[in-house]
Amino acid sequence: MPPLDQLKIFTGNRHPSLARSVCDYLEIPLGSAEVSKFANENTFVQYQENIRQQDVFIIQPCSPSVNDSIMELLIMIDAAKRASAGRITAVVPYYAYGRTDKKDQPRVPITARLIADLITAAGADRLLTMDLHAGQIQGFFNIPVDELTALPLQASYLKSKSFENPVVVAVDVGISKRARDLASRLSAPLAIVEKRRTGNDDGSEALNVIGDVVGATAIMFDDETDTGGSLTSAAEAVILAGAKEVYACSTHGIFSGKANDRISNSSILEMIVTDTVPQAETTGLEKVSVITIAPLLGEAINRIYSGRSVGAMFDGF
Repeated sequence: MPPLDQLKIFTGNRHPSLARSVCDYLEIPLGSAEVSKFANENTFVQYQENIRQQDVFIIQPCSPSVNDSIMELLIMIDAAKRASAGRITAVVPYYAYGRTDKKDQPRVPITARLIADLITAAGADRLLTMDLHAGQIQGFFNIPVDELTALPLQASYLKSKSFENPVVVAVDVGISKRARDLASRLSAPLAIVEKRRTGNDDGSEALNVIGDVVGATAIMFDDETDTGGSLTSAAEAVILAGAKEVYACSTHGIFSGKANDRISNSSILEMIVTDTVPQAETTGLEKVSVITIAPLLGEAINRIYSGRSVGAMFDGF
């Protein structure tokens, strides 16, 4: 690695363990900053070291509590800007509100664009993120955006399982392109679960399976697992369609609401996620396996800092 003497990494309160792991990969100390709340719930930020003209990276996924996470990130960016940081990169492994990327109903917001505007207005010079729900969210920013993908890590983990007759199953049509990329890496066919969303409360109805899953090991694939409703209903659909067994793979394991119970009681044998958000509450579940993204983020940060290609990281994967 080139010398990292001008590189500073800081973190908010949402995922400090990930930030420490990234710093371990880079062999640099985690920067010191106070990020706290006053009694009136106003957020306070103070950097405890000089960052003037430094290359500052702020690691903060927008995970629950989502709105607090976003405010911490924005205030940390503003504080770094006012402390004369040379360049500020917001490292947001999980970009919340990503599913609100268009007006699909009357009189609703495009919150993914609003978050982009807020990050830019706060003073960020660059965004580093992972597996956005919709690729066009990159276009909401007027600053450079580097979007990493967990696909190589997921494919490597799944290959190590040595499945017989695997089939990658996209949980809906919207994720089918990325599911096809995973299927290609695994030299496996692709199937798609056709579903219809029934409202704004994360309810959905699995309709039918497009593709042959009879006697196969089905690998359910999605970018994000939130309440688990879509995933578990899709898993039951492929079992009814003749799949021998079901595994599930997702970049962002949010696991809100009744997700843990749904997954525990489903036919899914293993739920594979990454640590884009903290997984302390789910790692105790027998079915959940967590792949760390720390080396991926660390290498991307190193390349951004040294002016090298981030995309070249994935050459040969």
